Amino acid sequence: MEQANIVIIGGGVVGCAIARALSARWGDVFVLEALPKIGMGASSRNSGVIHSGLYYPPRSLKARHCLRGNQLTYEFCAAHGVPHRRTGKLVIASSPAESEELAALMRTGETNGVENMQIIDRAAIRAREPHVAGFQAIEIPSTGIVGSEELVKAYARIATDQGAHIVVQAKVERLEPTRDAIRVFSTAGEIETRCLVNSAGLYADEVAQLLGSAMADHRIYPVRGEYCELQRSRQDWIRGLVYPLPHPEGVSLGVHLTKTVWGNVLVGPTARYLDDKNNYEREREPIAEFARSAKLLLPELEPSDLLPAYSGIRAKLTPPGKRGEKRVADFIIARDPQFPCVVQLIGIESPGLTSAPSIADDVRDLAAEILD
Repeated sequence: MEQANIVIIGGGVVGCAIARALSARWGDVFVLEALPKIGMGASSRNSGVIHSGLYYPPRSLKARHCLRGNQLTYEFCAAHGVPHRRTGKLVIASSPAESEELAALMRTGETNGVENMQIIDRAAIRAREPHVAGFQAIEIPSTGIVGSEELVKAYARIATDQGAHIVVQAKVERLEPTRDAIRVFSTAGEIETRCLVNSAGLYADEVAQLLGSAMADHRIYPVRGEYCELQRSRQDWIRGLVYPLPHPEGVSLGVHLTKTVWGNVLVGPTARYLDDKNNYEREREPIAEFARSAKLLLPELEPSDLLPAYSGIRAKLTPPGKRGEKRVADFIIARDPQFPCVVQLIGIESPGLTSAPSIADDVRDLAAEILD
């Protein structure tokens, strides 16, 4: 059986960022991706936002990795020609009744270390986004956008240049722990590794289950987010990033308006719990529902201004709950207590795209504990 230092299960943005970080230090690094191409899951089916660290509970892994990842992502994109733009972002309070919640959100961001934010009034909102309605907004200069698919490919390209092997159509079917290694059986073949990194996204709980790990108890609940986009003739209605206050249950950041690096404007995503991790298209939201959700921010919007776009599925660790009940979970990034040569990454949802290079640095340190 072929031997490796490191096998990373999952070729999404986090898996490829980890491959880049680890292959700079060790040889024989393999990435096993189940799909025909890297980054086909949540990594390329999102808003493409470089988040600031505004939303996440202080001292959480999400807050730490997002703040650090924000800086590292801008640096990486600039150094490697990945399309990106530091646009800034507005989070809108639509009425005076929401201004207290807006101020509390800004305090969370300040606690997390997000810099140079300010609260602006209706006139300043209109000056920045002439078609957007709002009572007040937080202006966050450090937020931006990135070509998410190009970002994944750039991490993978550098990892490959450093000697990593990225294998697609390599669905992991069986894992066998030995005394000081893990045997990995996939549709692409068999390999034994001294260090296994579970970065399987939506399927990270199932990979943990293949191992027989108690960490499989951290069940992933798929939540689909759907998008529409503005008709080409309406794309100048939005200049940057415009968000409502986040979903009160913590399931999403709310249906927002995103001017992408390509100039089109996304409206979304929605948030809907599913029973099927592969259900991207069945029973999609009607376009009229997108228009209704976004009209508070963009009063001119009518259903005829929208076209259906793609959908993505988030890897949530929180089950559906009662209406109004706050449900927030942090990233899980840790060595497996039962299998010390395994690093588990479970529940890596937003801000995973932004956090990827920071998460990769932490995984490199955990891998060093195993390999050095």
